[in-house]
Amino acid sequence: MFGTIRLVADLEIRRGSSADFDVLLALFDEAVAWMVARGQEGQWGARPFSERRETRRRVAEMAASDGLWIAQRDGEPVGALIVGTHPPHVEPIERSELYIELLISSRAHAGSGIGARLAARAREIALARDVEVLRVDCWAGAPSLVAWYEAQGFTRSGTFDVGGWKGQVFEMPLAPARG
Repeated sequence: MFGTIRLVADLEIRRGSSADFDVLLALFDEAVAWMVARGQEGQWGARPFSERRETRRRVAEMAASDGLWIAQRDGEPVGALIVGTHPPHVEPIERSELYIELLISSRAHAGSGIGARLAARAREIALARDVEVLRVDCWAGAPSLVAWYEAQGFTRSGTFDVGGWKGQVFEMPLAPARG
């Protein structure tokens, strides 16, 4: 289903900042157009993020996040990762965790391993922080996306429904925290 993944050897992952607002907005707009073309409006809607005040505000908050990382290839932004805490609609767990709040990659570079490398970076950060679990969620309405997270080593651990938007929660147990 996923074919051969070409890992991007020249991928650089750098810390992000509020200056990356336009980078994030472009990645979201590209993703929305790609999903609409495939009949998957259920994830983020059919209108570009750049055309909606509420999503532009949310993207500005994301760009200001201390947990933002930007993937670049030859100086071109091709993906983004935000790590932090679980969102309010996801049940907390009894173990220490790091939550992937955003993982997005350019659809123009789909299949080149950018998402996998960003997920690996999140795992590296979680291990460096000595947390017990790395968690993430995604839209449950995209079976291939759910399968992709499973292929990265995550297991399904719960679901949620926010106003009809159904999400799948995943977790990846890590080495136990040192006590």
